Amino acid sequence: MKITRQKHAKKNMGFYKHNFQFREPFQVLLDGTFCQAALRNKIQIREQLPGYLGGATQLCTTRCILKELESLGKALYGAKLIAQSFQVRSCSHHKDPVSGSACLLSMIEEGNPHHFFVATQDQDLANKVKKKAGVPLLFIIQNTMVLDKPSPKSLAFVQTLQTSQLVPEHQKQSIVQLKEKEGLAKQEGEKRRKRKRAGGPNPLSCLKKKKKTQESQKPDGKKKRRRKRIRVKTEAVQSAQKTEKE
Repeated sequence: MKITRQKHAKKNMGFYKHNFQFREPFQVLLDGTFCQAALRNKIQIREQLPGYLGGATQLCTTRCILKELESLGKALYGAKLIAQSFQVRSCSHHKDPVSGSACLLSMIEEGNPHHFFVATQDQDLANKVKKKAGVPLLFIIQNTMVLDKPSPKSLAFVQTLQTSQLVPEHQKQSIVQLKEKEGLAKQEGEKRRKRKRAGGPNPLSCLKKKKKTQESQKPDGKKKRRRKRIRVKTEAVQSAQKTEKE
């Protein structure tokens, strides 16, 4: 089970590395729900996550998340201690703190330019993250951390890139010109091939056929000659016998 989970993680990481240029160290934004689930399931995030993602990681949080955990009191005191050990990323809510989920969503706006992972147990937040392309989602299930498969939004974004729908106009024009050149080259090659095919029969094949006919005629001629020689000999013998009798 652990091997298959690692294979899925490696495959998903390859998708984000190749299509969204994720590089080490991987920056992971964690909220209070994820820290609380890790504490409850005795998961060592700092030690286990780099091995799971296959590279160095930077565990991060925001001031809004720390404020939210402080406001929730003793129930989430352990989660607050875990979150305080992470790096604090600056957000745009210095004066007016917002909820942790709203703060995390603001950190991955405009195409997730800082290549953040989002680690949360909040299902509502997870659904909103899946609506944004290029944002890997981490959650805890059955005492293990899991990297979710790429969302349909991310898959659609990659597909549009592959079909060159997001390519600038000047690049589209150059691509069209290259395709036209390649098309002309292919047409010229086909014309040349057709000319070669339109030629007459191969003279070598004709010569081979003639040789076969000549060889087939030779044995017939030899047989006729042998028959003539035999007749001449018999006539000579008969004439000799007649003279002896006389």
